[in-house]
Amino acid sequence: MFSLLSRFLTRLKPEGSKVVLKEEEWETLPFSNDLLEAKLCKQIMFGPSGFKLRRKDGVPTVLSDYVFGNKVRILEEGFLLEKWNSTESKNLPDFDICLYNPDADSLKPLTNIKCFDWHVSEKVDNELSFKWFDGTQGGEVKVAL
Repeated sequence: MFSLLSRFLTRLKPEGSKVVLKEEEWETLPFSNDLLEAKLCKQIMFGPSGFKLRRKDGVPTVLSDYVFGNKVRILEEGFLLEKWNSTESKNLPDFDICLYNPDADSLKPLTNIKCFDWHVSEKVDNELSFKWFDGTQGGEVKVAL
């Protein structure tokens, strides 16, 4: 009953300019410089979505082996991606923030984070600072690129 009510109420909410990826279609990933496509593969109820990624230029990629969150950040060194370690709802959030270098087609894990509320707070030379907040506590992680 609660699920039906929830679905009904979400239909009443205005969509605005939100990007909605359809489950059966590959769509250009926003802010990826027209290089990556995403396809929805996992939707967590009242939570985030997981996506399969591939390159639009048809080059085989290490990205096809993993599920990623919808946060993508572009740096000079490549793309910051959330690589999920599990797609089971009970195990989330558990993901690695990785740096994808499209020139070398490499995925380098930078840090593991256990909450979906994170952002890059600072970049100094080859060091990134991530801040996170899980609803009750927060923290900061510094990593070398």
